[in-house]
Amino acid sequence: MNTKRMVSLSGILILLFLFFSFSIPVKSFASDTTGTQQVVEHKKVESSEHNGDQAIKAKEEHNLGSELPLWTIIPFVGILLSIAIFPLVAPRFWHHHFPKVSAAWALIFAIPFLFVYKMIAFESILHIYLIDYIPFIILLWGLFTIAGGIYVRGTMKGSPPVNLLLILIGTLLASWIGTTGAAMVMIRPLLRANKHRKHKVHLVVFFIFLVANIGGSLTPLGDPPLFLGFLHGVSFFWTLNLFPEMSFVASILLVCFFLMDSYYYRQDKQFMPTDGEKEPIKVEGAFNFIFLLGVVLGVIFSGVAHLGHFTVFGVHMTWQNVVRDFWIILMGLLSLKLTKQEIRQGNEFNWFPIKEVAYLFAGIFMTIIPALAILQAGEHGAMAGLIRAVKEPWHYFWITGTLSSFLDNAPTYLTFFNSALGKLGIHETELRAAFANGTVTTQFPEFIKYLTAISTGAVFMGANTYIGNAPNFMVKSIAEEAGVPMPSFFGYMIKYSIPFLIPTFILSSLIFLR
Repeated sequence: MNTKRMVSLSGILILLFLFFSFSIPVKSFASDTTGTQQVVEHKKVESSEHNGDQAIKAKEEHNLGSELPLWTIIPFVGILLSIAIFPLVAPRFWHHHFPKVSAAWALIFAIPFLFVYKMIAFESILHIYLIDYIPFIILLWGLFTIAGGIYVRGTMKGSPPVNLLLILIGTLLASWIGTTGAAMVMIRPLLRANKHRKHKVHLVVFFIFLVANIGGSLTPLGDPPLFLGFLHGVSFFWTLNLFPEMSFVASILLVCFFLMDSYYYRQDKQFMPTDGEKEPIKVEGAFNFIFLLGVVLGVIFSGVAHLGHFTVFGVHMTWQNVVRDFWIILMGLLSLKLTKQEIRQGNEFNWFPIKEVAYLFAGIFMTIIPALAILQAGEHGAMAGLIRAVKEPWHYFWITGTLSSFLDNAPTYLTFFNSALGKLGIHETELRAAFANGTVTTQFPEFIKYLTAISTGAVFMGANTYIGNAPNFMVKSIAEEAGVPMPSFFGYMIKYSIPFLIPTFILSSLIFLR
């Protein structure tokens, strides 16, 4: 049986299994109307503002997170396994058909979900695409487009000191222009500096570790989870308190990187060209940094402005987020218009990396719905035992980090942020006041320990997998376009993240979270 037929047959069998499995428990539930529960929404809308809305009434009768069994995440696991396995066993098939594979897994979940939950399912799907996926892709597209117009020209020899400096600069930039912004600005100079070297995979992997993840832990601009914390009362500069943890982890990884790069550099010397005429280093298209700053300001604006809200088929949306998205599109279009084509050609700029991310994450965002719902249900969901087991700061670090490695780290952060508040009986208004008065450390010292653990876990452990944070997959795709043979999904974990990151995180938790 060829690969296409095998994939089609597998998809049909899984679809039928999920279709009937979804139907059985929900029919039983529908016959018992006395056991209904109140909905816990990710973005709750006051029901008084939506009287008469059928979708809201239906949601009041169902708590998806507490109803859905754990096996409903099978399509999510399926798409992750597809990303991991197909590039290894059927690389040509994957390269040409990965959008179809992503769509297939999305439909395997969506069809039975819509059949059983109808308007509730429709609104849940609409919510994750309008609130999460579309803004996510717009932000990535904007940063990818603008960064593609910044060309670092000149002769840079990819020696260990130069590579260390480039990654260090990217790590420091990540907290101020975001991990995605820093990754898109710095990955191409790093690849060009090392284009003649044979061993380049480790360069990209450590770049993902440090620039695309760990470097973004010092401000709310660095990574989405920290920005969510800012929106929920954590002061803007509190995250600078994570500097000891960030510098400890980054220092260990930078030393490991330098030693590994020095080892491979000695082997690669035979591939290096003889020294010719050196071209001075020069940044072309530097005005694009203004557009990057514009994107950052747009994100900040959406977090502090309050322009009102509206609904789209029951999905609560805010005008400031719409303004932000159109503003980011404008920044990207201005960059395309004003940047010379020669600059983008020098960067070997093309649209494949952003297309790959858009197609794959369209499927991931669909199939992630039950996983996030179960997680957000807390002790009422299928992961209740896991949630109850989280007690100590280091528990929060590892559970937040582990889930952030495979799920969206922003809602994971928010779930355990709220869990910690509830555990200590702290109301969010009290927390806001304590941060505003500068008394949070003395007033809520135990919560600060939890918050430190949750923040570092969500940001640091996004580096554990390709899908742990948005720029990881984009960096991988750009590297592969440049001819770097990146490891598979599991190869990345087995060869790099488990041996290098996990021991470092164990040390960090022993030192800072006891």
